[in-house]
Amino acid sequence: MKIDIQNHNLVPKHEVISESEKELLQKNSDFDINNLPKIKINDPVVKELKNDHVISAGDVLKITRDSKTAGEFISYRIVIEG
Repeated sequence: MKIDIQNHNLVPKHEVISESEKELLQKNSDFDINNLPKIKINDPVVKELKNDHVISAGDVLKITRDSKTAGEFISYRIVIEG
């Protein structure tokens, strides 16, 4: 039995952002994209995303979480080897 990790209620929504979205994020931020929190390429969610996308080190994931106080909280992680 295979569990679809993307549909589990404890796993927030993960999306791969495009190069243009990545450039816009860098332009509108006061930090370097390479200093984002990291997520390994062999993380179970990244492996699941690889079924539908080509993902490599340096790609950025947008993670959307439901929040009781903010409604929605968005964070980003950069994919690394490992």
